[in-house]
Amino acid sequence: MDNLSLQVLVVADNLLTRAGIASLLDNQDMLDVIGQLTSDSLIDVPDLYTPDVLLVDLGWDVQPMLEALQQLPNDYPVVALLNDDADASTTFGTVGRFSTYGVLLSETDVELIAAALTTVAMGLLVIDPVLINALTASIMTPPDTLIESLTPREDEVLQLLAQGMTNKAIAHKLGITDHTVKFHVNAIMTKLNAQSRTEAVVQATRAGLIIL
Repeated sequence: MDNLSLQVLVVADNLLTRAGIASLLDNQDMLDVIGQLTSDSLIDVPDLYTPDVLLVDLGWDVQPMLEALQQLPNDYPVVALLNDDADASTTFGTVGRFSTYGVLLSETDVELIAAALTTVAMGLLVIDPVLINALTASIMTPPDTLIESLTPREDEVLQLLAQGMTNKAIAHKLGITDHTVKFHVNAIMTKLNAQSRTEAVVQATRAGLIIL
C-alpha cells in the first residue's frame, strides 16, 4: 500500500450504498478504503482500524447513525453525507463534536467527496453551501421552551450525553445503574420535546443548557 494514500473507512447501513461508495473511492487517486462498517459496528473502530478519515452515509433516517457516531472518540476526522438538508441542524449537532469534519449532500460528485476527505484529514472544515444556509436558518430559530426544568442529576446526565458518552459510561461516571441513566435520559428527552438523544443534545445546545 502506498504510504501517501489516505486511509478511508466507509460507514453506511445500506449494503449497496456502502459497497458503491467504497468502489467509487477506490478508483480515486491517493485514497485507500481500509474497511466498511455499519452503524452497529462503529463502536469497534478504535480496536480494529486506524483510519485517517471516516466517510459516513447517514441514510434517509439519520438518527441511528448519528447516535452511533456519538460513541466514537471526538478525535476522528469525519465527512458525513446527508440526503436531506432538513436534517442539517441535527447533523451538525453531532458531527460538530469531532476534531474536524465535513458535511456534504449525498448527491455530491465523487471527485468533490474525495477532495473533502483530503481537506478534512488535513484539519479543515468542509460544508456544502446549501447546508450552511440550512444551518444558519436553524440557529436563528429560537429554541423551544423547556416543558419542565431539569433536575440537577438530569443536568449532569445531559452534560455527559453532550460528550457522546453511552448510558453504560454515564452510569459508571456517576455511580448509578444503567436503568437509572435510561430513566434520566427519557426524562430529559421529554422535557426538551426531543425524539432522540441526539436531538435532545441539539435542543439543549440551542437553549444554552450545554456547558462548553
